[in-house]
Amino acid sequence: MRGTALRSESWSDPRVPAADVCVLRYVLGKWAKMQPAKDYAVFTNQRAWSYHDTLIRAKATASALASLGVRQGDHVACWLPIGADALQAMLGINYLGAVYVPFNTAYKGNLLAHVIANSGAQILIAHASLLHQLDTVDTAQLTTVISLSDDHTAARSNASELNCIDREGFELYGVEPPPLTRPICPWDMQSIIYTSGTTGPSKGVMSSYLHAYSNMGPEAWPVIQASDRYLITLPMFHIGGSFICNIMLCHDGSVAMAGDFRTQDFWPAVRKTEATVVFLLGVMATFITKQAPSMTDAQNSLRSVFVVPLIDNVQGFAVRFGVDVYTIFNMTEVATPTFSAINPAQAGTCGVAREGVELRLVDAFDCEVPQGKVGEMIVRTDRPWAMTHGYHKNPEATLAAWRNGWFHTGDAFRQDSNGNFYFVDRLKDAIRRRGENISSFEVEVEAIAHAHVREAAAIPVANELGDDDVMLVVATVGDTQLSPRSLFDFLVPRMATYMLPRFIEVVSTLPKTPTAKVQKHILRASGVSPKTWDRERAGIHVGRSGITYNTD
Repeated sequence: MRGTALRSESWSDPRVPAADVCVLRYVLGKWAKMQPAKDYAVFTNQRAWSYHDTLIRAKATASALASLGVRQGDHVACWLPIGADALQAMLGINYLGAVYVPFNTAYKGNLLAHVIANSGAQILIAHASLLHQLDTVDTAQLTTVISLSDDHTAARSNASELNCIDREGFELYGVEPPPLTRPICPWDMQSIIYTSGTTGPSKGVMSSYLHAYSNMGPEAWPVIQASDRYLITLPMFHIGGSFICNIMLCHDGSVAMAGDFRTQDFWPAVRKTEATVVFLLGVMATFITKQAPSMTDAQNSLRSVFVVPLIDNVQGFAVRFGVDVYTIFNMTEVATPTFSAINPAQAGTCGVAREGVELRLVDAFDCEVPQGKVGEMIVRTDRPWAMTHGYHKNPEATLAAWRNGWFHTGDAFRQDSNGNFYFVDRLKDAIRRRGENISSFEVEVEAIAHAHVREAAAIPVANELGDDDVMLVVATVGDTQLSPRSLFDFLVPRMATYMLPRFIEVVSTLPKTPTAKVQKHILRASGVSPKTWDRERAGIHVGRSGITYNTD
């Protein structure tokens, strides 16, 4: 069986699917043989790839990497934007049985040096425009950089110790990759994906093929069909990019790639690629809904839309755009532990526990909290290798996350009597004021409800009492003018008085990672500035008895 696809392999454990169901090399080989002409990848700026084309491209990259000395189990780093190059790199790396290690394209300086060293990769496949970032960092064990650019030219780094290869010298079409040293198994490592690093150095999440499959497979995302085409809206260094490309291959479906998400380009990309499914971060969905309504809003190919976190007025979104809306809770380390009903009516829900997953809400000592109370969500599955098996070269973080045999998400939730889970906050983002715990997420939801607010972030600001005050930073829709006082007045009837922000600042945009997560550590570091509105200075005082206005 050495070097052959395990098309009929079955394991003694029935919870583990056959290799040609969940291992990329064998899944791609199976579909390329059974339906070679079916489209797998569709783009807005180039010819689509059939399953046959995709197999040829995967083999070309695998062969080229093998010629550079990459062997099964080696780590290969990728530093590429959304697009065909990033997709082909992942497919080729995994076809060879190597480990795909993508880097965030925004990384630079110490954070870039950290992931290079942590990755253990000797070869980096990168976009030429990023290579200058290597000039000022320690490149650790890297020996070779494969430089890909849109115009097929190479841009070289000044890091002279690195061998730089351009696209023409890298692609080896028509050359068969060497045989595997052993069959690739579902529990073999497929990828190391780094967390967003919004609060500190990124951790490398190790994922097996079975983890990637379980994250979005039939049990986790039951509404996906072989006829679906999934529009990729998140980068390939995010599970919303790479894992989705993998699972649509496993589903015998297809993917569509249109580059980074831009509100004005979203619907044209959907219509051009005939996409049927899409994942939208809550902020993306908000951007879309705050565009002016059009008679053609529902004239699109979309069938299902995943919105995370769930926005207000789900029914309105579903009707306006002619789609079914679902929501989930997920993170890189786990495997979609919750899934909602269609067009959920419960505001803020993340859905209920899905089949094959156990969930508990616990206190700081891992003791279960009563129903309705807030606790940290911890997770385990009944399938082996269905979640991360740890953080790469970080045993301390791995041990802390897997305490007492459960994975600790670091997220606070509550659960209602019907089993619905509701996200409250990241534990590290919670704000405490006058003995009350304030959910930054809930403050942000109310702020975004204002017609002129595009995005919002609530952060704690220490006060003279050793307590937290709430600071709200918002970005407006387009060129809309919004005064902090009018936003405060809008919030007064919408939230408990202890949640009302003391400080409000209006900005053009919030600092975000390329995966659209707000970098709250930057906002916390900036804190109150001369541009920040302070309700106390404006003569508005909020106490337990209510709000008083000093009109003097």
